[in-house]
Amino acid sequence: MAAVLDIEEREEVQVEDESAEEPAVAPIQYDISSFGADYDVEGLVKRLERGDILIPPFQRNYVWSFKDASRFIESLLLGLPVPGIFLAKESDSNRLLVLDGQQRLKTLQFFYNGFFNPQEDSKKQQVFKLFSVQPKFEGLTYQTLDEQDRVKLNDSLIHATIIKQESPHDDDTSVYHVFDRLNSTGRRLTPQEIRTAIDHGKLIDLIKELNEHGSWREIYGKRNSRLKDQELILRFLALFFDGQQYQRPMNEFLNKFSKKHKDADDIFLQQARGVFTETIDVLSEAVGRSAFRPISTINAAAFDSITVGLARRLQKGPINKIQEVTSAYNELLSDTDYLKLISQSTSDESNVEARITKATAKFDGI
Repeated sequence: MAAVLDIEEREEVQVEDESAEEPAVAPIQYDISSFGADYDVEGLVKRLERGDILIPPFQRNYVWSFKDASRFIESLLLGLPVPGIFLAKESDSNRLLVLDGQQRLKTLQFFYNGFFNPQEDSKKQQVFKLFSVQPKFEGLTYQTLDEQDRVKLNDSLIHATIIKQESPHDDDTSVYHVFDRLNSTGRRLTPQEIRTAIDHGKLIDLIKELNEHGSWREIYGKRNSRLKDQELILRFLALFFDGQQYQRPMNEFLNKFSKKHKDADDIFLQQARGVFTETIDVLSEAVGRSAFRPISTINAAAFDSITVGLARRLQKGPINKIQEVTSAYNELLSDTDYLKLISQSTSDESNVEARITKATAKFDGI
């Protein structure tokens, strides 16, 4: 228990990742269809309740105040126009994914259900009574609105822009770029935060699980509030399984892998779980907290090459002498050419291949 507390108390880890500075520009042209639709408020709430419209498990937390939420409801009751929402149609399920408008949609859901931003602890539930609005609406809930006003709210229209990627057909990563641009104000979302929002599924759930693995937490340290630790796990899995198809930029490569394996089968998930945990367990024992830190911060290029190289070796069988892993690791970080590969142009295809090849050769000799 003491070790866990120590990890939680550490300062948030900084990760050196040159690829993170690459422009977030789509490398291909998309054919995207879009159309407008007007939804009545009651219909929107019912679709949210059924899951036909999905607010991703990870989105910005609900941040509206009671007053903000009340005034939004009041605008609808008064017949005032409100901003529209952006939805993306998922190709596999035809569900609509919320790209922009979650604060408005959650507010409607809260008001209809009767509780403002409900918490798991039922003792902390707060009845949603309109606040700081016109006197005729002040203190009213959905249930206590006059029948005429309740019908007007139910029938109020909110405009939605719905997008669907028509081509290319092999992935729908355009949703990533749309989401990125719609959520570019305020604190910009990180690439992994966006992936977690739009690629919700079995792979993201597995990455969250692996992020809690004891050896990984001991090596990485405190959980990263912007999900950089989870992105490194995704990066390892992508380069281990699909590294031969790597093309820069790194972020787009990770987007495609995340989309491709969004709802991977159990065989793939079990293999991914096993290869990550075995590799990290060995590195934790052989190197410990200093792993992937040529200087003082975690180096993402060192991380991906060392983990992939060692994982390839472990596929051939167990390692009997852990000291040999320690020696190979130290020799790798004493290699001048390798140090250049993890510090310069780290997302170039030739560099990615060269550093992983070096690490693979070093661990293969064990």
